[in-house]
Amino acid sequence: QVQLVESGGGLVQAGGSLRLSCVASGRTFSTIAMGWFRQAPGQEREAVASINWNGGSLSTADSVKGRFTISRDNAKNTVYLQMNSLKPEDTAVYYCAAGRGPYSTRSYEAYDYWGQGTQVTVSS
Repeated sequence: QVQLVESGGGLVQAGGSLRLSCVASGRTFSTIAMGWFRQAPGQEREAVASINWNGGSLSTADSVKGRFTISRDNAKNTVYLQMNSLKPEDTAVYYCAAGRGPYSTRSYEAYDYWGQGTQVTVSS
């Protein structure tokens, strides 16, 4: 069992930055892949980024490539999403998720546990 708690969302102007954090409980954090997803009103959940159990094999969506960076600190049971050059279209609820296995994937079906989400709003 893994419990996830996100933080760091908020309201920011276009061009600004935010860093999301997700703290995981449970002893398995360092052995599993982690991912960030987002969902805007009326839209499907979109995979944003994922990372291997050891911090390697980063994968980011084309829509955020070059602006968002995923990272993790296994000693702190925490995964991060650094978001720079934010755009109004990045407005969404952001969720972190714990994968079923150790390898990075942006496939929704590969994640077993989800956080409650944190709202990110980017104003123009």
